[in-house]
Amino acid sequence: MELTAIAISVPVSFMYVASGLIINLIQAALFLTIRPLSKNTYRRINGAISEILWLVIVWILEWWAGLEVKLYTDLKTYLLMGKEHALVMPNHLSDLDTFFMWILAQRSGCLRSALTVLKKSSKYLPIFGWATWFSEFVFVDRSWAKDEKKLKESFQALKDFPTPFWLTIFTEGTRLTPDKLLQSQEFALSKGLNIPKNVLIPRKKGFVAAIENLRSFVPAIYDVTIAIPKSYPTPSLFRILKRESTPITIHIKRYSMKQMPESTEEIAQWCIDRFSAKDAMLEKFHATGTLVDEEFKEFSRRSLKPLITVMILALIFSTGGLILLAKYSLLSSWRGIGILAFGLVIMALSMHILIEYTKFPPQKKPQL
Repeated sequence: MELTAIAISVPVSFMYVASGLIINLIQAALFLTIRPLSKNTYRRINGAISEILWLVIVWILEWWAGLEVKLYTDLKTYLLMGKEHALVMPNHLSDLDTFFMWILAQRSGCLRSALTVLKKSSKYLPIFGWATWFSEFVFVDRSWAKDEKKLKESFQALKDFPTPFWLTIFTEGTRLTPDKLLQSQEFALSKGLNIPKNVLIPRKKGFVAAIENLRSFVPAIYDVTIAIPKSYPTPSLFRILKRESTPITIHIKRYSMKQMPESTEEIAQWCIDRFSAKDAMLEKFHATGTLVDEEFKEFSRRSLKPLITVMILALIFSTGGLILLAKYSLLSSWRGIGILAFGLVIMALSMHILIEYTKFPPQKKPQL
């Protein structure tokens, strides 16, 4: 039950909600005061502020749940990660895929400028959604008639971004579920495409728009393949809060934007070919336990920066909490107890909304 996950993770939930609400307030103040004067100054300050919340989330994954990420890539790509603008194109397995990219970004030194293309409803989520809106994440309706102009404007707005950014785009458009995989297989069959087993057929229009609008100032595409052993359940926020971890294996192949074809049709085909390659790579992983042979491996140890950040926040909140308890006698009056109870309700409600939002949709029962 959700209450179990929330109860187990009360300290974690408190850290996330308390720090998140404070960060949201600071972001709102910066948006109203600094951004009208200098957009890039706002971006730099907001990046430093929002990074604190992202580090809390990375800490929850790595230190609370014990998530381990094994990275496969070549040395050249590894040395460039975090030092250049990049369009990041992973497959979409779970509700935590954005956070997996944040682990990579944090290790590469560009967490504060790690952006994502998200569905529009995400920006209304308390704390997380508000923080992404202030941080210029790209939001879509998943309707091309509505998204075409918005995507072009959002991509072009990044042209003067002051620091190296990663923009993650989930080209499949939705998470991999049995229902969605079946629909994708039926579509592939009708179009004469390779029948996927581990990915969905990508939605090409958004990717084409990204290439056409970013290629003049973004030098690279990171083709990312996320793999999870079949013996483990699909990772989720619910399981992470219960400290149930899953080993994650990630492969990154860098493509220079200069290598990309020019025509819309060729770009779309390039995207389809990459997902066919991902599918084959994942098929090999499920058979052998490895993605590729003889590749550079890193990220076997957890990062200290999220841990230090959370320890500092814990010290600040615990000290401030003790001062408030003593000053206002919150535990010795019904009014004080009521205030504390209200705070717990806000915390539980915020986590409940986030857990519910990230759950997989109900799957259709197979017809007999």
